[in-house]
Amino acid sequence: MDFRAAVILLLAVIATVSRAIELTFELPDNANQCFYEDIKQGVDATIEFQVVTGGQYDVDMALEAPNGKVLYKDVRKQYDSFTWKTEVEGTYKVCFSNEFSTFSHKIVYMDWQIGEEKPLLPNMEQHMSAMTMMETSSSGIHERLKAIDDYQTHHRLREATGRKRAEELNERVLWWSVGQTVVVVFIGVGQVFILRSFFTDKRTISY
Repeated sequence: MDFRAAVILLLAVIATVSRAIELTFELPDNANQCFYEDIKQGVDATIEFQVVTGGQYDVDMALEAPNGKVLYKDVRKQYDSFTWKTEVEGTYKVCFSNEFSTFSHKIVYMDWQIGEEKPLLPNMEQHMSAMTMMETSSSGIHERLKAIDDYQTHHRLREATGRKRAEELNERVLWWSVGQTVVVVFIGVGQVFILRSFFTDKRTISY
């Protein structure tokens, strides 16, 4: 494989990786946000979402086809994944709702994968039996890079969720400790006054 073929291969890798739609957005309280995507008929599509931070880590999500048919709908979910094959061509709509929450802003991650991945090399099927060692290695590296990218994305989400929960737990422990300290101080002061009252009582002596 010469330099020109290597450049074409690299461009093919970049084009393939960029087909997935990944988005992290803020969903305010009492809010509903929708996203739209034009998809052709007979295409395999997968949508995955996860609440990264905020409240009880839950949102309502609904997926609607261009003809108004509801393909997916669920409430109070922290994360989920849905795969389907498009029956009609048009604009598909996915909506995330936080209308049930009064105070909690939430950060939501969405991954929308549309269609099957294109071959890494042009006419891959015809040249499958005659692939050079460089092409075989490049194809293997490409598959491993995709897997690594997917693992890193999910690990970043889990790390962010775990960090947020740890911070919330640390804050609760802090306020609990402050409350316990205040209670102990009040009890100590109260005991001191009670003990002082035992020694300051005046006794009346009758003759």
